[in-house]
Amino acid sequence: MDRKYYLAVDIGASSGRHILGWLEDGILKTEEVYRFPNGMEERDGTLVWDTEKLFGEILKGIRRCGELGKIPESMGIDTWGVDYALLDENGNPAGPVYGYRDARTSGMDRIVERKISAQALYARTGIQKQPFNTIYQLTATKEKEPEILEKARALLLLPDYFHYRLTGRKCTEYTNATTTQLVSPLTKDWDCELIDLLGLPRGIFGSISMPGTEVGRFTDEIRAKAGFDCRVVLPATHDTGSAVAAVPAVGDDVLYISSGTWSLMGTELKTANCSEESRTYNLTNEGGVDFRFRYLKNIMGLWMIQSVRRETAEDCSYAEMCSRASEQTITSIVDCNDARFMTPVSMTEEIRLACRESGQQEPENLWETAAVIYNSLGKCYADTADQLEAGTGRQYSEIHVIGGGSNADYLNQVTADMSGRTVFAGPSEATAVGNLIVQMRADGLFADLKSARECVGKSFEIRRFDPAAK
Repeated sequence: MDRKYYLAVDIGASSGRHILGWLEDGILKTEEVYRFPNGMEERDGTLVWDTEKLFGEILKGIRRCGELGKIPESMGIDTWGVDYALLDENGNPAGPVYGYRDARTSGMDRIVERKISAQALYARTGIQKQPFNTIYQLTATKEKEPEILEKARALLLLPDYFHYRLTGRKCTEYTNATTTQLVSPLTKDWDCELIDLLGLPRGIFGSISMPGTEVGRFTDEIRAKAGFDCRVVLPATHDTGSAVAAVPAVGDDVLYISSGTWSLMGTELKTANCSEESRTYNLTNEGGVDFRFRYLKNIMGLWMIQSVRRETAEDCSYAEMCSRASEQTITSIVDCNDARFMTPVSMTEEIRLACRESGQQEPENLWETAAVIYNSLGKCYADTADQLEAGTGRQYSEIHVIGGGSNADYLNQVTADMSGRTVFAGPSEATAVGNLIVQMRADGLFADLKSARECVGKSFEIRRFDPAAK
């Protein structure tokens, strides 16, 4: 019997990967066929994405499937949220595709708050205030580069832009659209009154489609470059939306941490919690598969450890850093969500300075610095779990860690110890797995999300970490 392959293109802030998936005797099998580096580039003092280079990498991975003779039934792309391309009347970028770490959004929250208060904005959208949210990026363009907005005829978030390049069809996927802070959690559609209030052109916001929707097939040009034809099907195009779809647990009382460059920690709700208490905890209500809400907090995550490794020990593996950190006795804790850690000149020195300013022991070497980061993340996860319990009125005895950070055994154990909750770790490629199962469900291989998640639990190793007895 011929296998039916599906292709997940999962692009993160630091790397991208093409992963084929198929079912074999009820077990989900995966194969990475292509991987490439990624990162923002500095141009004229701003941070941007090289979308041409990224699209070239997407095509290389697609061609690799053809070279292997493993032609996918469908494919879909997921990326991080909030970043977008503004397209002109010819369907070309009307200006730079900025990265979310670019400083041009500084002070844009104050401009937005002249039109609508932070409290009213949260009550209306349920989205956590972050300086890089699309609402502030668009405000920056309106204030500083109005000519770009005047030329714009469409706004496409990055996965939607790449799907458009593949098919020639513009389509806006729901889970990523919610990260713009311009979508109503009630209507699940653009909040046109808010868009008008902010003076943004309503015409650039296209109709919103749900995960599982078929965008179209490859254009003739892409078919010739790929060597085959393929359907393009929307996954949850926000990477955390895909990752959460792959959480190998059923039921409503589940906490998850999608652990990568960012740590997204939360639970799923059927109705958004847009309360003032929720806003003060800085929790967000991003869209998920089947109109579920990802009630979560964005935490700085492994960005800190990635930065330290890049600065001081690129030849050292993350596994070794984690292992050596577990041997240290330093107990200093920093606030992982402090903006000072977003883009410091030196992450290592910024952590030392934060410890010094708070009267704590300063880390003296790489291993102590790593220990401070992992311990600080564990403390942040424990605090966030308590906030989620307060925000939902539920109690959570388990935390499911998915994504690359699920391989960090020391961090998993610290999280269990500090939170007093059992931690289950895996799968590490949850984003790609979630991308795949949405495509497979659209093709009739799964009846619903519950059965797809049960398959994930059977298909991948899930490791358990119990809290230490006190």
